Amino acid sequence: MVRALAILLAQLVAAPIVSETVEIGERHVDLGTFECRDITRSTVLQRVCYDRAQRDLIVGISGAYDRYCSVPAATIGRLLDAPSMGQFFNQNIRREATGERFGCRAREPLSSS
Repeated sequence: MVRALAILLAQLVAAPIVSETVEIGERHVDLGTFECRDITRSTVLQRVCYDRAQRDLIVGISGAYDRYCSVPAATIGRLLDAPSMGQFFNQNIRREATGERFGCRAREPLSSS
């Protein structure tokens, strides 16, 4: 039993660590620097991933991902604490409501694979 556990642990240590990637448009984005949360209490948002250092937000909606840039950490906190996360997102972050407030066009692109 101990030997089997030691072998399993050795295999886990030797296994390469593979970062998760998501597709945004035609690009695959590595989520290695993002903190992601699966959302179960919203009918709009399925997943929220945030890179605090870069202030990048990636959201999963209906199986597709979209990226928002320069999103303050306080806005993410308010999103996660909102009674209706979908309503908060739609009114305060989504492009249709905010124009290009959190647009990414002027910023350097994320590294992609």
